Amino acid sequence: MKTSHRDMQRLPIFKYIFSILIVLCVVCFALQSVRLFMLLPMAKCCLESTKMLTENDAADTALNLQSRPDVQTCTSWRAPIIWEGMFDPDLYDQIHRKQGSSVALTVFAIGRYLDAYLEAFLNSSEHHFMLGLPVSYYVFTDTPEKVKSIKLGPQRSLRVIQVQRHTRWQDISMMRMKTISDTIESDIRHHCTHVFCFDVDQVFTGRFGPEALGDSVAQLHAHYYRLPKKLFTYDRNPKSQAFIETGDFYYHAAVFGGSWKDVKALTEACYKSIMEDKQNNVEALWHDESHLNKYFWIHKPSRILSPEYCWDTSIRNRTDIRVFRLLWAPKHYNKLRT
Repeated sequence: MKTSHRDMQRLPIFKYIFSILIVLCVVCFALQSVRLFMLLPMAKCCLESTKMLTENDAADTALNLQSRPDVQTCTSWRAPIIWEGMFDPDLYDQIHRKQGSSVALTVFAIGRYLDAYLEAFLNSSEHHFMLGLPVSYYVFTDTPEKVKSIKLGPQRSLRVIQVQRHTRWQDISMMRMKTISDTIESDIRHHCTHVFCFDVDQVFTGRFGPEALGDSVAQLHAHYYRLPKKLFTYDRNPKSQAFIETGDFYYHAAVFGGSWKDVKALTEACYKSIMEDKQNNVEALWHDESHLNKYFWIHKPSRILSPEYCWDTSIRNRTDIRVFRLLWAPKHYNKLRT
């Protein structure tokens, strides 16, 4: 069978497309290899005793800062970084129950995020989040009637609060700071000692207990905790209130918390910075996360959670991640943000 003139014309095109595909595969592989090559060992904790920690938490006296030589267990400003194997979970449970600790959990489920994630998030939190302590859920949504009832354990309650749905998801993300601050002032501070703020597109898979409680709590971003600082995606625009030239760690806005006073101060400061940017027609690179990182650069967190407390399974296996406490749910932004 003879090859037609038209088929002969198509052959170079096919070869060209095939060559492009090969090049793309090589580039992707190279990028992955470079990323792995650039992973750095974490710094070591230089504190000889937990008595040197800045925050005076009774349960922290039993922390073993030397039990994890493979990771960094404290910061230069003497705050603990919490990893599996460092703490006695029963001790934290007992002490915080005795102290009367109680936790408000805030989560936003706007638009399609409610249907896609909220039920799984709340059900999983009932199995793993602050078990044994009073927990008050605050669900912020534009469609309260769509929030399904879930079976709550003892000393646990759920309140659904209607909020405005903004046209842009970036504005939803940034405006949550004001909503959290207002709710702390009007309600939370009268009922809870601590507040934790979460993104809804996550699922609890392991213990997330009182060892995570502190005055000001930040979360190490799973994608950055072993990368060189020059690769941290801080906002580098000097015109933005979120501008950072350098920093300590890169924190994830999907999880943050602390005492109600500290979280109120954080959310108020971030909201103020966001509004100043808006007045100057500036938008931070990663929106509220950029402002959160700027806040924690100036006001050092008193406690940091390891990536165990917010892990992405798309990352290749890391031997330092011994347990998964909270996992990113599959992201479908092309469908959810339209």
